[in-house]
Amino acid sequence: MNPDSQNVTDYTNNNTIFMVWSFRDNLEVGAVFSKLCKLIINLNNSANVRFPVSRASCVMGIGYDAWLKLKLPVPLPKELADFAPIVGGKHTAVSTKGDLHFHIRADTTSICYDMAEAISDVLSPVAISTEEIHGFRYWDSRSILGFVDGTENPQGQDRELFSMIGDEDADYKGGSYLFTQKYIHNLSAWKDLTIEDQEKVIGRYKANDIEMSDEVKPSNSHIALANVGDDFKIVRDNMPFGNMSTNEMGTYFIAYASTFTTVQKMLNNMFIGSSEGNYDRILDFSTAKTGTLFFVPTFNMIDDFSG
Repeated sequence: MNPDSQNVTDYTNNNTIFMVWSFRDNLEVGAVFSKLCKLIINLNNSANVRFPVSRASCVMGIGYDAWLKLKLPVPLPKELADFAPIVGGKHTAVSTKGDLHFHIRADTTSICYDMAEAISDVLSPVAISTEEIHGFRYWDSRSILGFVDGTENPQGQDRELFSMIGDEDADYKGGSYLFTQKYIHNLSAWKDLTIEDQEKVIGRYKANDIEMSDEVKPSNSHIALANVGDDFKIVRDNMPFGNMSTNEMGTYFIAYASTFTTVQKMLNNMFIGSSEGNYDRILDFSTAKTGTLFFVPTFNMIDDFSG
């Protein structure tokens, strides 16, 4: 039987709510988690029936500590672990805690709010919400920095290939590794750059999203360092968020991958550099405030977890 995977290959939607929850200490959470698993299945089934064209879904990820606390199957997914900080000469990919991650998305905001409310009602007695980000689609999928985000995303059947575990970890086939980071941008400093200098930071031309040639593209540009080869891709579903009046605009980076090693390569290039010290120039304007690794089980597994 082929695994029934969660909606990790869906394309970017117009509205998103990202939530991270952490279990309270010294509480029994098994019964609540079973109830939550039933809810996640019901939310997705209901969305498919009630709003078939809205592309509404809720993807749940589980962190390493939560996997152990909940006594989920062993051995664990091969690369599920606490994310270790990546410390470069100037910038750091920080590590932050999180037990459960929810990626809620739809064409309309109403469904997102209803899903977030239902999840919060179940989890509130035993867990604390440590992050809630309301993302939005900005023009033609641009980040708030003004450049199209996700151009390197795999398309078609390649999305499944690069985002889902295969036979190499048969017990978890159809699952995915999920890595998230909340970035806050220094828009004031970014706006001080000329368009030409912004383009050199990114490695693409701003208006038409065309990648610079290798002869022109700086070696410390974001494109040069974040792209680690055609055989190593991830499915991104980044979304901008924030408050413009307080200069607290950001990007929520979210990556689904068949192997966390691919994400690790990207982060090492960005924060340490390739070669060392040649770090991603975008980090001078974008600061990582969080960094957490989760595992996204299949619906079959969630059904098992529900008891």
